[in-house]
Amino acid sequence: MRTNIPVADALLGLITTRLGPGPAPRVRAIHLPPVPWTGTKAGEFAAVELDSGAIGLSYVLLDDTLAALAGGDGARLVGSDALALARLWRDGHGAERTLGFAALNALSRHLLDRAGTAPPTATDSIGGLMPTAGERIGMVGFFPPLVRQIADTGARLTVVELRTDLAGAHPGFDVTLDPAALQACPQVLMTSTVLLNDSLDAILAHCRQARAVAMVGPGGGCLPQPLFDRGITALGGTWVDDGPALAAALRSGAPWSGFTRKVLWQRP
Repeated sequence: MRTNIPVADALLGLITTRLGPGPAPRVRAIHLPPVPWTGTKAGEFAAVELDSGAIGLSYVLLDDTLAALAGGDGARLVGSDALALARLWRDGHGAERTLGFAALNALSRHLLDRAGTAPPTATDSIGGLMPTAGERIGMVGFFPPLVRQIADTGARLTVVELRTDLAGAHPGFDVTLDPAALQACPQVLMTSTVLLNDSLDAILAHCRQARAVAMVGPGGGCLPQPLFDRGITALGGTWVDDGPALAAALRSGAPWSGFTRKVLWQRP
């Protein structure tokens, strides 16, 4: 099923419905990585933690988001309504949208925990796509580790990027600034950052003929159905197994993959 409802409205509406009447969970803590950026993946995400222990992640390296968050007063959000914070992903501006998205992911985890539901563990990092030699695969954004995984299969990789300095032919893949190139790709991979920079709908408009459209990344922690309704076929995210350990590692800039596992929802 395809839908024209804005994805933020769909996700926030679903979470509001599933929370039901009564007060929403409260924010227990905001966890920020060190500033300036450490240069590693460990320093690319912030987290919102709820009083239930649920944690949601969000990417912080868009524009000046990390500096803005570090210069703000996250302590004022402690004890606040997590659903009100999540609505800032849709209604806010700049860095507050980033915290709103993390809150949305935390509320999603809260609801899954309450229902006793967890997604299956992922078996790869590319959303269950199965590239074959000679097949044209689309990728939204240049992510070298994933580029290598796909190029090594012998597939022909087309990367859609905003950075003009990357455009052109490269060994094993091409980089283009034109998202229309995705129309020739039967399988497409994107990261959850498209939910933060509001590019999801524009990208999906070029993926209508694709048989598989996967979204992956630590920020892919939201409830999957609204994304499935828009044409996403798989949603890969990060499942936090040890919240306190992850929060401590995130704040210090230390690797935190040992406290999480990659998971993958697949559209029926």
